[in-house]
Amino acid sequence: MRNAPTILHLDMDAFFASVEQASKPSLRGKAVVVGGLGPRGVVATASYEARVFGVHSAMPTAQARRLAPHAAYLVPRFSVYRSISEQVMALLRELSPLVEPLSLDEAFVDLEAGGAAWDEESARLTGTRLRAGIREVTGLTASVGLAASKMLAKIASEQAKPDGLVLIEPGTERALLGPMPVRTLPGVGPATGDHLRRAGITTVQELAEAGEDELVRLLGRAHGHALYAMALAHDERPVVAEREAKSVSVEDTYDVDIHDRLRVGLEVQRLADRCVRRLRGAGHSGRTIVLKVRRYDFSTLTRSETLRGPTDDPAVVREAAARLLDSVDTTGGVRLLGVGVTGLADYTQEDLFAQAAQTAAPAPEAPEGAVAGTEGETGPGADAVQPEPGPSAERQWRPGQDVRHTEWGHGWVQGSGLGRVTVRFETPSSPPGRVRTFPGDDPSLEPAEPLPLVSFAGQVSSEPASLPKSWSGKAGGGATSRP
Repeated sequence: MRNAPTILHLDMDAFFASVEQASKPSLRGKAVVVGGLGPRGVVATASYEARVFGVHSAMPTAQARRLAPHAAYLVPRFSVYRSISEQVMALLRELSPLVEPLSLDEAFVDLEAGGAAWDEESARLTGTRLRAGIREVTGLTASVGLAASKMLAKIASEQAKPDGLVLIEPGTERALLGPMPVRTLPGVGPATGDHLRRAGITTVQELAEAGEDELVRLLGRAHGHALYAMALAHDERPVVAEREAKSVSVEDTYDVDIHDRLRVGLEVQRLADRCVRRLRGAGHSGRTIVLKVRRYDFSTLTRSETLRGPTDDPAVVREAAARLLDSVDTTGGVRLLGVGVTGLADYTQEDLFAQAAQTAAPAPEAPEGAVAGTEGETGPGADAVQPEPGPSAERQWRPGQDVRHTEWGHGWVQGSGLGRVTVRFETPSSPPGRVRTFPGDDPSLEPAEPLPLVSFAGQVSSEPASLPKSWSGKAGGGATSRP
């Protein structure tokens, strides 16, 4: 293991909620919860103000509402989050060619590989400049951990939250890890943690004292060896710049179980088309089509079919998904459906029969009652949260949605119902705005593109902001070299 703390772990602070607070001045300093808002929705991210009440990610939204009834509950705006994530990742790639994204808001960076740091002083300086650069470019805060390994860098960034920097000095790793709970270590989930607890092992120090042979006996050879090494602060995992995507998938959870077989079939077609749009957007094709069905009793079934060659043809994927659905009994009702493609490739073997079938009508959009569920991403670190709902035949206003009024200008939806919609008119750079209520079909009110959180000189578009000319994240302010 290297000695210098030149592995950096970046984690944006309460990312989705922070973006919403930055774009909506009236929500700054207040409890904000982003996620699915239906009866079966889950929390994607909660602001630190909401976490005080016990709200956290992956919690059912209904439970969050009981804990924090006065919080603002908003649907995710993934196009905005991805745009800002691209800006942050661009800053990281200025530092090193070895950047390993884990999600939209989290990544490892090997600073030594890019010449950005080689010792404690240069690593700390680079981390400080990175945080300042992120704030300048996005207006958001980030926490940074610096250590000699990925495991320790991630632990350091957790300690740095929110809006801080922690560097673990070489030689202090064992003392730092010792009193921490075993769940701190990568690979120790609830089941492994409970198994170790029953054996009298609750801290990392107790894990190390148990010895490698005992851990192998308790957990098996591979897991036992790995955990013993990590308990001794040994982690040889390198930062990997690119991780090959293994699958692309989308799924929806429904407020009310679907019993009508025709409706189930239409939903599967719609999901297949959405999956193909993601597949093509990532420049991939795939050989294996996967259907996921969660039934009324929470039993989950998966079916798959492998094609003769990779495809990105929506007709082929729809037809395969429909065949898979034929083998599933949905009599009692369906609460979740998903369609995925695995066995990814960068080329397509055209299916002539599918090409001929492509003249069929496109699948319909989501009918009323569908709520977005987990939507997989291509590439590393997909955020398992509800995506933005697609368009529908009826005009629907969703909390947090960007809108524009011909008289009042840009704003966002605070709430809607009973044929009316309430809008707060403000922008990222304005003071908290006024609230107005309109008929839901008011022709003066239209959906709008999000505004950038930070506008550089003369920039008024909603495109991702380019890096400011003043940005130079490396420790020397430009090209660096070791002393």
